[in-house]
Amino acid sequence: MGAVRGPDGEHCYGFFYVPARRAERTRRIFKEKERLSVRLENIAWPRAEKYFRENDTVLVAVGSCECHGRHLPLGTDTIIPNRILELIEEKSGVLIAPTIPYGSTKSLACYPGTVDIGDELLCGLLTAVMDSFYRHGARRFVILNGHGGNIKPIENVGFDFEKRGCLVALLNWWLMAWDMDPAWKGGHGGGEETAGVMGVDPALVDRGEIGGPLEYVHLSDQFETTGFRSVKYKGVNIEILRPVDHVTSTGGWIGPDHPSTATEEWGREMLQTCADYIVDFMEEFKKLPLPEK
Repeated sequence: MGAVRGPDGEHCYGFFYVPARRAERTRRIFKEKERLSVRLENIAWPRAEKYFRENDTVLVAVGSCECHGRHLPLGTDTIIPNRILELIEEKSGVLIAPTIPYGSTKSLACYPGTVDIGDELLCGLLTAVMDSFYRHGARRFVILNGHGGNIKPIENVGFDFEKRGCLVALLNWWLMAWDMDPAWKGGHGGGEETAGVMGVDPALVDRGEIGGPLEYVHLSDQFETTGFRSVKYKGVNIEILRPVDHVTSTGGWIGPDHPSTATEEWGREMLQTCADYIVDFMEEFKKLPLPEK
């Protein structure tokens, strides 16, 4: 419903009258948010055209749909980056592309609900998305990644676009968080990611399913499982590739940080810190010279 004038010059929205000064201030706030917010799916093509006439930077998030233990939603690796995007949107005018919600997650494909599109398809999908932006004028790509299995495919695509005169930055939010505060360091579905989801919505975490301590499945007395792929033999860590349900019996979470340590406050602070860093990073990233073709 549009606003109409009240008897004393105030604006009426539905059944509520808002003083003229407050209405004007509200309009300015909404205009400022509209100026800053550039969500590709929410704008028409003329505004996208105008953006690319004036800017060459695009922010693309890539997530995953996969097991994160019995207590976290399958969309954890997409939910967290999406919240970071929302926080970025409040402070940056960089174009935000729709999030790619699927990733390469072969080691977790054994758990119901996991969607593994593999390295090749992810490379093809991301290439097609970035190539479309390239044709419109994008030369700087910031990839916000939510899943470790996506790193190699994203790197492969990034190197290809570097040869075409582009700069591609890969930001793995959970690794960034480790540098921001070592206390936040965690594993897959552990305290760090559990806190991240709680920072979005605590109701998404089923705390009753967190359970007890992490239990690894060891290959033998000589081969001690120490992580996703890592196995220790005579004091040296090597990799023996196995699906995660052959690595742990605790439902798919792995890490030094128990999920029970997570708090909503930790999650909110961590996600806000990541978002603020990315906003600052992108402003400097825009100033870097592009590579020669």
